[in-house]
Amino acid sequence: MAIIRRTKIVATLGPSSESPSVLDKLIKAGVNVVRLNFSHGTPEEHRMRAQNVRQAAKNNDIVVGIMADMQGPKIRVGKFITGKTQLEPGQKFIIDASMDLDAGTDERVGITYKELLTDVKAGDRLLLNDGLIVMDADAIVGNEIHCTIVLGGELSNNKGINKAGGGLSAEALTEKDKEDIITACGIGVDYIAISFPRHGADMEYARSLVRAAGGHAGLVAKVERAEAVEDENLKSIMEASDAVMVARGDLGVEVGDAAVPPIQKKMLRMAPKYNCPVIVATQMMESMCNNPIPTRAEVNDVANAVLDGTDAVMLSGESAAGKYPVEAVEAMHRTCIETEKQHVFPSPATRDPRYPPHAVDECIARQAMETAHSMPIRAITAFTDSGNSVLYMSRHLGDVPIYAITSNENTLGRVTLFRNVTPLSLMSRYGASDAPQATVDVKTMMLKANLVSKDDLIIMTFGTPMGHSGGTNALKIVRIGDSLS
Repeated sequence: MAIIRRTKIVATLGPSSESPSVLDKLIKAGVNVVRLNFSHGTPEEHRMRAQNVRQAAKNNDIVVGIMADMQGPKIRVGKFITGKTQLEPGQKFIIDASMDLDAGTDERVGITYKELLTDVKAGDRLLLNDGLIVMDADAIVGNEIHCTIVLGGELSNNKGINKAGGGLSAEALTEKDKEDIITACGIGVDYIAISFPRHGADMEYARSLVRAAGGHAGLVAKVERAEAVEDENLKSIMEASDAVMVARGDLGVEVGDAAVPPIQKKMLRMAPKYNCPVIVATQMMESMCNNPIPTRAEVNDVANAVLDGTDAVMLSGESAAGKYPVEAVEAMHRTCIETEKQHVFPSPATRDPRYPPHAVDECIARQAMETAHSMPIRAITAFTDSGNSVLYMSRHLGDVPIYAITSNENTLGRVTLFRNVTPLSLMSRYGASDAPQATVDVKTMMLKANLVSKDDLIIMTFGTPMGHSGGTNALKIVRIGDSLS
């Protein structure tokens, strides 16, 4: 039987990976969810990419989720007449909100976000180009921010700008994002990632837009603002989201690189309480943009996220524009597999009082995980319409494979992000008296897919009576056996 990797892999599509032939290789290498970066490309290009992903997944007889990532309020400098300028430490430089965006010089440049004038005060530190260039604000004079360069370098067109410590007032959703949410819902993506939310209210507003567009997508909060990692804000974000992403790029610029690792661990500790999956992202295999193998530090980075219980690890530029997209996925896959072999996951039998079950289906999920680690259970098979029961199971970090069995296409895509959960499509719809037939069908499916052997024990969870949506309330232990009756 094949080894089941519990940690999911998210890969960003781009010029290096969007062709059908490379997509096929990525899926064979182990990609579970693809990310469509709406910072680049047209709606038609995104539709074509999603169509190609679905075809490649169908060709490989596997379910692959699709996540649309919104650009968010990218705050950028304008363009330079010469395309770039060289800044030196101690040099004076002006960010000019009244300047034409195409007229930057060696002394000043325009800004796309005019409100920066009111968000910044003398003494604030500004970070440009992902923190590679640092300047201090000396004074605000009319429409100009007068600065002194602290850390110099080449500054080229349209580079991003952040304020150290956060505090920019830009809304999480721009007009472009609102249009892109409509496009993403029309494509039928499984998840929509929201950039720069500050608190749960931003996510609730985004959900209202998804509903208005008729979409079913879950929402991923990209935690990348300093304000977002404050305890109450982070709590409200997790409560309002279907998953969170440790978006380490912009987050590191705002809070400082040394603060990112403890924030990542904090998020991974908090998330189980709110039944919130976590994606760890940004520069996980960065060197593989140009090299066919990762550095040992990158392997350790991925492994530590796995050891801390992340649901997914993500590739960005490595798979979108790098030279070795397939090799990057393969490197992540083998790192996850090897780490999961060595690590003894916490027992779900701990009954942690911080995470009490709040509903019948959550209680059944906990009992399923506890039973699976008390007996020689080969697999857990969960009939689910919404995916909630397998979400609850995946929070307990067990090592017994969980299979989400559903006829709901939306749920098949949703569970692709859940740690240790494999979606299986079973098109039969059962009535109130069909539990015996459902048992036979599950045994047959699992044997045919070579996921179990004869005489293996499996757990089944389902709602009774069958045929009604909602409310897993039953657990059954069955033996595969020689007979499928």
